[in-house]
Amino acid sequence: MWPDTRLIDLFGIELPIMQAPMANATGVEMAVAVAKAGGLGSLPCAMLSLDKIRTGVTEFRAQSNKPFNLNFFCHAAPAEDVAREQAWLTRLAPYYTALGAAPPSLPLKAGLQPFGEEACALVEELRPAIVSFHFGLPAPALLQRVKSAGCRILSSATSVKEAVWLAERGVDAVIAQGAEAGGHRGMFLETDVATQIGTFALVPQVADVVKVPVIAAGGIADARGVAATFALGASGVQIGTAYLRCPEAHISELHRAALKKPEPATVITNVLTGRPARGILDRFIAEQGPVNAETPAFPLATQAAIPLRTIAEKQGSGDFSSFWSGEASALGRDMNAEGLTRTIADESLALLRGLSNPNK
Repeated sequence: MWPDTRLIDLFGIELPIMQAPMANATGVEMAVAVAKAGGLGSLPCAMLSLDKIRTGVTEFRAQSNKPFNLNFFCHAAPAEDVAREQAWLTRLAPYYTALGAAPPSLPLKAGLQPFGEEACALVEELRPAIVSFHFGLPAPALLQRVKSAGCRILSSATSVKEAVWLAERGVDAVIAQGAEAGGHRGMFLETDVATQIGTFALVPQVADVVKVPVIAAGGIADARGVAATFALGASGVQIGTAYLRCPEAHISELHRAALKKPEPATVITNVLTGRPARGILDRFIAEQGPVNAETPAFPLATQAAIPLRTIAEKQGSGDFSSFWSGEASALGRDMNAEGLTRTIADESLALLRGLSNPNK
């Protein structure tokens, strides 16, 4: 028996384990596998067209009748700043020359859009059980429409201030994203990445000030992490990097190899996309960051890095790649997603039972 069942009851799932919706790295196969195990599968929608989102939901429902989560970004659309973009391309010019890559034309294109009217209408059509947001929440009118469609609402907080802000706006649960987490920080009120705190300091502080269930995220890859977060007041966990070693993950062999290094160094950087995100340290991050104030706004910086990454990876190099990873990648295991979910859950329950009954 889990010590806190609020998340299980809220979502109608069997295990308090949520698969992180890692854009470009996971899809229907991963979500279905996690759902079959009893956890909450997630479909990352930020980089998908509306048609691909609809197709993904159809494919999920053809294989599972379990609840699932659709995840969207709520970033502010970037203002055009051609001078800043040109300065960044000029800074990167030696890389383009060395690789024989053509720099992108100006102005840089965003490539992905924040949650808006069309995505909201699709949510109303599809009516998923859960909708989660990254980088805050959509406009109040859009948020109300999602709620009226019967969806449970989640969003990420990287500080107590952000968690309180989310709770005041009616989210059903808060994802407390510690600094250990891989991929983009969910920061939306915070602006200084240096102030970001770790999962095991953030979770109890958030649990103390919000009444909704707290989902711990960041550096959780095995039973020890799960048990620790429950002791700190969490009702469940969100696991990301550990799933990247599963065959269902849509990542390159270079990324897989980097994740399997004994202790891959990770850093929070903004030079790859324009927003702080934790990834494995590579040449580009080391030489241009990790954090650089000259980087174009999110997601425009992505377009500047794509030509470099594409050519380098074809040459077998990850020097310019966005190998997103949390700090606990060394704890990962080579298992399919369903098996990994069940194994972490079984081992967590055994550990929690042992902690509550130390003489047995």
